[in-house]
Amino acid sequence: MRNLKEEEIQVASRFLFLSMAIVVLGKDIRQIESGPFKIKEPYLELLRKMDHVAKNERRELRKKMAHDKIDVVFVQKNDTFSTYLFIANGYEEERRYFNPAVRKKVEHILYELMFSAMKKPTPPLSDAL
Repeated sequence: MRNLKEEEIQVASRFLFLSMAIVVLGKDIRQIESGPFKIKEPYLELLRKMDHVAKNERRELRKKMAHDKIDVVFVQKNDTFSTYLFIANGYEEERRYFNPAVRKKVEHILYELMFSAMKKPTPPLSDAL
């Protein structure tokens, strides 16, 4: 039987996977900054916008989690599964995620962030020259 409400699980899961996506973005930014790219700025701009959008969303999720007394705690990870403890209003629920499924969820969030970041206007080429 589930102890947590569906909304609490959704908020905690989104926070967890969004946090993972932010880590991936940070690593990608550092990789491009130090990599052999001839023109780095367009890639870095997109990744930084994505990072900004993600951090704003995570900030809002963190506020909601604090208000609703929701927490996510890493328990363990092995080759196949990662386990997290979701805590809400004194109730606990342990959730195990298949590692390839975690990767897919993070990838999906990265696509969401990319499309969101690309919707924001960029300066016309004439302004850049």
